[in-house]
Amino acid sequence: MANGATISLIGVERASEADRSERVRLVTDRGAIETRYRAAEGGDAAVLWVFGAGGGLGGPAGGVYARLGVQFAARGVASLELDYRRPGSLAECVADALVGLAWLEAQGRRRPVLVGHSFGGAVVINAGIANERVRAVAALSSQTAGTAGIGALAPRPVLFVHGEADEILPDRCSRDLYSRAGEPKELILYPGCRHGLDECRDALDRDLSRWLGAVLGTDDAPGA
Repeated sequence: MANGATISLIGVERASEADRSERVRLVTDRGAIETRYRAAEGGDAAVLWVFGAGGGLGGPAGGVYARLGVQFAARGVASLELDYRRPGSLAECVADALVGLAWLEAQGRRRPVLVGHSFGGAVVINAGIANERVRAVAALSSQTAGTAGIGALAPRPVLFVHGEADEILPDRCSRDLYSRAGEPKELILYPGCRHGLDECRDALDRDLSRWLGAVLGTDDAPGA
């Protein structure tokens, strides 16, 4: 996908939240991007998380992004959940993700991993192609539209997760992505699990945590 959206960060507004995260508003020349940031002590790794075509924060499976954000903060990995300015517009949402990556780099977080759900799978695939600092990409219940360039992510690790009972995007979407991706790659399918991944919440937490720990090198850290 050619990213036709150009966008510049012109300001940042930060406010603390009760759960030790921050609401960070990335003000751009094309509107504001709302995010939730969870800082971590030490290290230079981060996970940038994006949701589906409707935008929002928290992620699928009852808020997997927030849960794993807390877990990985204890391992020295920062976490940025990012909402979209214009949900559903792939070029604009990829541009938002790239702004988020640039902001993370300014915080000293130069080893990012991207995770996206549904439409967000296409967002993180394209953002990963556009930013060579991205270490790995995970696409959950992903669409295939807008993913023609997925092979360009290699040799960076890619993970595909899908429920076999997905009522919106069938699991053949992730099977197709897996077939077109380069190595190293992994495909996880959950029987009986639907698009939102609620039915496989515990398995998703376990498998995504394992994969993130492996690609970021935190497997031997406390809480791993």
